[in-house]
Amino acid sequence: MSEIHKFLFDGLPVRGVLVRLTDAWTEILQRRASASKAGAYPLPVQNLLGEMVAAATLMQANIKFNGALILQIFGDGPVKLAVAEVQPDFGLRATATVIGDIAPQARLSELVNVGNEGKCAITLDPKSRLPGQQPYQGVVPLFGDQREKIEDLSKVLAHYMLQSEQLDTTLVLAADDKLAAGLLIQRLPLEGTGNLAGGQRNEDEIGVNEDYKRIAILAASLKREELLTLDVDTILRRLFWEEPLTRFEPLTGDAGPHFSCTCGRERVSRMILGLGQPEAQSILAERGQVEVGCDFCGAQYRFDPIDVAQIFRKAGDVPPASERVQ
Repeated sequence: MSEIHKFLFDGLPVRGVLVRLTDAWTEILQRRASASKAGAYPLPVQNLLGEMVAAATLMQANIKFNGALILQIFGDGPVKLAVAEVQPDFGLRATATVIGDIAPQARLSELVNVGNEGKCAITLDPKSRLPGQQPYQGVVPLFGDQREKIEDLSKVLAHYMLQSEQLDTTLVLAADDKLAAGLLIQRLPLEGTGNLAGGQRNEDEIGVNEDYKRIAILAASLKREELLTLDVDTILRRLFWEEPLTRFEPLTGDAGPHFSCTCGRERVSRMILGLGQPEAQSILAERGQVEVGCDFCGAQYRFDPIDVAQIFRKAGDVPPASERVQ
């Protein structure tokens, strides 16, 4: 069962989160394999997307944001876009758009950053937006200070967290076809509460807090194989056996990470409305119906000419139920 474990280092300005995604992650892979004409993801894409899902879940658990946290990687490689989205109840989904061949051992730069123009974006979309309120989005490149290509997603995200929160962060991520997992260690702000929107500044402690530096070194020693094969108790004991920890009740089951897709017929109706009536009529003339598939869950939504006519006759209304193929 997928699980989230939060913990604090007693008396120290350091917190941690450990995530293990099992059923939630394998459902994403199974839906892709069964619903997509392209079949299962190539291994390097699978592993990247798994790390993204684990990272997005870590960040959502860390900031407790009342809205969707969306992690995107995009660029000029064969992976044009990879997306992981986590809702405040830890419902999650993910997808990737792959165009072209993928080498068996392709690294991050070969997947999405061939010309060093790749980007990583994190969007916070509030559940209940105020009038005129826009989602917060931060973007960082997939290269370092000397424009050297970064090959580890964990390093890209640590750089992002440092920019957005001014808080030192260490991440360890790993994924295979059965498990997506991650460990996050972060220095706590001295005053107030840090957040991805950058409301609390903490530059005075960046890179100099000795407690954080010691614990970060321990966390970084965690190997990919250990993260994928060891249980949570064993990992924490091996890494931090000399550090006093306060652990919170794990989040599992209905309260923990689970696959969930937010697509729906009403959303697709609004998308068709956005196309405009001439374009919709053109599709109907060519195919006899408008069919839209969800890249995240594989659901197929079909609209016949009567359905489409009703969309444009009463803009914003949900058309009567037509055929939905799971």
